[in-house]
Parts: sequence; structure tokens; C-alpha cells
Amino acid sequence: MSVASVSIPPRPEVVIDPTIEAAQRGDDAAFAILYDTHAPQVYGTCLRLAGDAVAAADLVQDVFVQVWERIESYRGDSAFSTWLHRVAINTVLDAGRRNRRRRLRVAIDADLRGIGIDQPIDGATRAVDVGLAIDLDDAIRRLPAGARAVFVLHDVEGYRHAEISSALGIAEGTSKAHLFRARRLLREALNR
Repeated sequence: MSVASVSIPPRPEVVIDPTIEAAQRGDDAAFAILYDTHAPQVYGTCLRLAGDAVAAADLVQDVFVQVWERIESYRGDSAFSTWLHRVAINTVLDAGRRNRRRRLRVAIDADLRGIGIDQPIDGATRAVDVGLAIDLDDAIRRLPAGARAVFVLHDVEGYRHAEISSALGIAEGTSKAHLFRARRLLREALNR
């Protein structure tokens, strides 16, 4: 077959939802509709990644501020929910990086002053019921940050390792290792 006989089909025209287009033009009512439609899913993603309800609620607001500022960059190459989900993941990861840097600065300052800090483990307390079983959500929150992020993105949200490695800036092998570790830790926690 010659190169001349190969026909590349034309790219289908992208159709963007009218509500999204209106929000891109600055329509507050349209943006409110997008918020009301997508906020519950964004909250779920933020909660699973951050592991804390108060932080997740704050992160939802941060996500939608980002969306408001960047909505004109949405071109319809993927579903709006996919684009929004990516914004949410990046917002949560950025917040985590800022918090880690802040905690490191506090610890270094305290060490320099010779004080030392004993920080209690935030949030995750063991859920105890009649059978002393650990709640799955609690067990997920107890995972190390990297393992938790990969587990949520892969097993809960359905991302592939290639997508996770791109989103988190890690190698695919690292993503697989984090997932293996997360699953092992969850099995151990749930079998106690």
C-alpha cells in the first residue's frame, strides 16, 4: 500500500456543552451550575487523597477557584469531568507539597531553637466496632501519602499507571510499587 492511498479521517468537530461555554464567557450562573453538578465528585476525590474532611472541603474551594481562573483553557479534547478531575488532583498534590514544606520549616526552626516538637498523628484514629474491624476509608487514610495517592487514582478512580506517573511526576514502576505497597498495607490493616 502506498502512502498516497492512506487516508486520514478528518478529526471530528469538538462540541462543548453550552453551560461550559457560558462559564468560559464569564457567566456566573453557568459556573454555579457546573459547581453544583461537579462539587460532590470533586469533594470525594479531595477527601480520598487528603484523608481529612475539613481539608477536603477547603480543597474543593481551591479547585473551583482554579477552574474559574483556567476554564477558558478547557478545549473539549476530553470530557469536562476528566479535565476537572485533573485540576482537582493537581490542586490536592500541590497543597500537600506546600504543607510538607511548611511542616519541614517548622521542624527545622524548632530544632534550631532546641525545642523539639511532638506532633500527634493527625486525623486517622482506629475505627473500632463490635468485631474490632478497621474501616476501609480509615485504613486508606492511614496509608503513606504516595501509596495512598496511587491507590486512590488506580483502584478507586480507575487511572492507568501511565496516567498516574504523568500526573504525579513519578516513574511507572514507582507507581506500581506504591500500589503494591498500598494493597499490602490495606490487607494487613483489614486482617488485624
